[in-house]
Amino acid sequence: MIEFRHVSFGYDSARAVLDDLSFTIRDGESVGLIGANGAGKSTVMKLLTGLVSGEGDVLVDGVRVEKKSLGQIRKKLGFVLQNSDNQMFMPTVYEDMIFAPLNYMLSRREADERVDAVLQQLGLSELKHRYNHKLSGGEKRMAAIATILAMEPEVILMDEPTSALDPYNRRIVINTIRSLPETRIITSHDLDMILDTCERVILLSGGRIAADGRAEEILRDRKLLEENRLELPLRLQK
Repeated sequence: MIEFRHVSFGYDSARAVLDDLSFTIRDGESVGLIGANGAGKSTVMKLLTGLVSGEGDVLVDGVRVEKKSLGQIRKKLGFVLQNSDNQMFMPTVYEDMIFAPLNYMLSRREADERVDAVLQQLGLSELKHRYNHKLSGGEKRMAAIATILAMEPEVILMDEPTSALDPYNRRIVINTIRSLPETRIITSHDLDMILDTCERVILLSGGRIAADGRAEEILRDRKLLEENRLELPLRLQK
């Protein structure tokens, strides 16, 4: 489903953010992309969605991510941004959620049914007609996730999906992520959440892959994590 072939990228000529990065993510996998600040996690997401371009090839379902294919690519991807204010652009939660389904040529009835199903799944039905500017940070984060789920993308990208959430809503998001059949790529410093939701972890360091394997094995490796400026998940710190 996702393939990076010898991808390099830098925001300026002085420093490469990603350096000859290659990996493949299979259809239906849930992959945690972890690393210290500046490791290149968010850049991977931007390359996948065509927000930036670099050297090498990035492919989604066999299609190369480039200017002429962005329309086709972005129909397959749903991206939950780290800053929900950059994602919620309509006046109300309902208007944000129904925007993409209607543009995907669903009828108003079909789109409404999809919106209601996602809101019920997340326990957010009371937010449906709330104004976005009146939502708390946690409510807006949950609404942003709901907006992406209403698109029913083939691949879901999440950048720090549990940031700004209280424990109750954090658990709802974790349970929701675990129930999704779609391919998922999740970047986060919340390694407990990664352990709960991802079967595989790719650890980035200095724009390269420091480790790639089963989440349980990598997230239990104290030496590996500390060498890459990370700590064990809290529940493994015994």
